[in-house]
Amino acid sequence: MSDRPCIALTPGEPAGVGPELIASLAEAFGDCRLVAVTDPALLTVHGIRTAEYHPATPADPGVIEVLPVPTNAPVSPGHLDRHNADHVLATLRRAAQGCLDDEFQAMVTGPVHKGVINDAGYCFSGHTEFLAEFTKADLPVMMLVAGGLRVALVTTHLPLQAVPEAITRSRLLQTLRILHHDLQTRYLLPAPRILVAGLNPHAGEGGHLGGEEIEIITPVIEALRREGMQLTGPLPADTLFTPRQLDQADAVLAMYHDQGLPVLKHAGFGRAVNVTLGLPIIRTSVDHGTALDLAGTGSADPGSLHAAVAEARRMIVQDA
Repeated sequence: MSDRPCIALTPGEPAGVGPELIASLAEAFGDCRLVAVTDPALLTVHGIRTAEYHPATPADPGVIEVLPVPTNAPVSPGHLDRHNADHVLATLRRAAQGCLDDEFQAMVTGPVHKGVINDAGYCFSGHTEFLAEFTKADLPVMMLVAGGLRVALVTTHLPLQAVPEAITRSRLLQTLRILHHDLQTRYLLPAPRILVAGLNPHAGEGGHLGGEEIEIITPVIEALRREGMQLTGPLPADTLFTPRQLDQADAVLAMYHDQGLPVLKHAGFGRAVNVTLGLPIIRTSVDHGTALDLAGTGSADPGSLHAAVAEARRMIVQDA
C-alpha cells in the first residue's frame, strides 16, 4: 500500500469544466494518490496519464487513477443532458462511501449544475446538503477559505425570503459549536475567535430594523460565551469585513449565502476553497460553477481545484 494520501476526485457536471480541471492535477500532486471517480472517457480526451484504480495497487506519481462510473448519455462539452444527472450523483455516493469506509482519506468535488439535476427529477440543493444526508451528519456547515479569510454560513442554498425563519436558536447554537470544534481540530486553533454577523442592516439597529439580533442571535452568543467561546457580535455585515475587524478573528459566521460569500470570493476568487464542516469525512470543493461556456476550450483556471486538493491534503496530514 502507498503511504501517499489517497483522495477521491469527482468532476461534477460532465459537460462542464470539471473533467479538464481534474486533468490538470496529474503533474501537480505527486505526493498524493488521486482517484477520479468518473467515466474514463472524460479524462482520456485530455491526453493525461491514467490507470484503472485498484485499491491495493497504487499507480505511479503523476498518474490519475480512474474508478469507472459510466455516463448514461454521450457528453458534449458545454451542453447539459439531464440523463447524466444520475451519473453525477453516483460519483458522489461512491466517493463518499469510500471515505466512510476509509478507502479514501478525503474527497474533492468539482462543480455540479443543480438545475439539470433537479430537472432530472432529483431534489438536490447542493453538495453540502447531499453529503450531509448521505453520511448521516446532523448539520453540515459550509465554510469557504481564501488565504487567511474563513467565512462560514448559518444557512446555505435557501431563497432569501426563507432565511429568517431558518435562523433559529437551535440551528445557530449547533452551527457555532460545529464551527468552533472544527476550527480547533482541523485548523489547530485552540481558542478560535469568531465574528458573528447580524441578519438585518446595521445588525437590527436596536430592534428598529428587525428583531432577530435581540431575540435569537445575541442570546445564543451570550450562552456560548459562558461556555468559553470567543465570539464577537452580532456585527453589521457592511462593516464586519474590514481589516480592523478581520485582524482580530480566525473566522466569520454569516447568516446567509450572499451575505458572506461575495466578500470572500472578491478577495480570493479562483483560489478559494469550499470546506464542509460537521461531516464525518473530509470534503473540499472548488469555489466556482460549471463554466459551461469554457468547457472544452482548455482555458478554465484550475487554481481553485488545486487549492481544494492542497487543503484536503493538509487536513489529511494533520489528522495522521
